[in-house]
Amino acid sequence: MSLKNLTDRELIHEYLGGKEKAFEVLLNRHREKIYTSIYLFVKDRNKADDIFQDVFIKIIKTLRKGNYNHEGKFVQWAMRISYNMCVDNFRKNRRRTKVSATETFDIFDVLENKDDNQELTMIKNEAYSKIKQLVDQLPPEQREVVVLRHYADMSFKEISLLTRVSINTALGRMRYALINMRKMVENKEYLLQ
Repeated sequence: MSLKNLTDRELIHEYLGGKEKAFEVLLNRHREKIYTSIYLFVKDRNKADDIFQDVFIKIIKTLRKGNYNHEGKFVQWAMRISYNMCVDNFRKNRRRTKVSATETFDIFDVLENKDDNQELTMIKNEAYSKIKQLVDQLPPEQREVVVLRHYADMSFKEISLLTRVSINTALGRMRYALINMRKMVENKEYLLQ
């Protein structure tokens, strides 16, 4: 039987039995999803490459020590490790996630003037800056859900798995984040920063 036809659990068993190729198959199977989630969180290709490599070094060490629990799915476990490493990196560098429009939609694309003149560029930058200020002023749990949902493009189910809260809690945090951001705009608190 080909290694590619084995389950993740079987591949891990084969790898621990000495078949290095089994881990390569496992890595290739989940590479895109894990890398994409890291990249969407850190928004920097070089940093994403480094974190991705660190994630799989940690996975290998954990597997070799016999500390991997087969109760959950491998990919969910790997995603949790990647999420934690992104958060650690974020905290370590005290660098904020850049708030920007998604690749598929930018509100400024619907404006009639298609040429980005200096004035429009300044307006865009100011708008992004104010949104970033609003997001930065949210409580940590709310900010985390906003970043994961809108900037890492994760579903609420994925967010609940990564943050280890229920889907309803994740939805509630998003709801309160939006309410808080509206209040800040109404009170013009974001202008004070």
